[in-house]
Amino acid sequence: MRAFERVLTVAAGAERFGMTMSRLGLVTVLLWIGGLKAFPYEADGIVPFVANSPVMSFFYSAPPSEYRAHMNKEGERVEANRRWHEANGTYRFAWGLGSVIVLLGLLVAAHAWKPELGFIGSLLVAGMSLTTLSFLVTTPETWVPNLGDAQFGFPYLSARGRLVIKDAIMLGAALVTMTDSARVALAQRAPPIRPG
Repeated sequence: MRAFERVLTVAAGAERFGMTMSRLGLVTVLLWIGGLKAFPYEADGIVPFVANSPVMSFFYSAPPSEYRAHMNKEGERVEANRRWHEANGTYRFAWGLGSVIVLLGLLVAAHAWKPELGFIGSLLVAGMSLTTLSFLVTTPETWVPNLGDAQFGFPYLSARGRLVIKDAIMLGAALVTMTDSARVALAQRAPPIRPG
């Protein structure tokens, strides 16, 4: 039992390391995923989310009912579908979204130099994660379709649904790093304590 208490003591003292790893994880995911939005396969992949979102669908030119006929599978290149996506604004929107996501990653990373920026970045990532989680309600493709198997619909997440639900972890990490950045920013603003 003493050995386990020692392990607990060490783990309890690793809070700073855990915070750093949470922040590093957020930054890595944001920069990587944001950067991938510049590539057509990633832009094609987010179309169902955007097209079905009552908050975002206006970014696309075509009505939401049309995208299913023009989807490319990952690794597939169908020129007619690419042309449809270019006309739809799919790639233009993905570039803009990717730029925003990369900017959020840089803001979260800026905590090391300016914790206020880290706070703003983490707050915005939390909002982005809530938006992403809303796709579970707005995007039919997040659930397994009824193609004959007994398991379909809620609670059976499709590949897209499993991608979306991971944002619950992003939300938690963003809230933790947000509070840490706020705490550090306030500590830096506090007047120094002068000896009595």
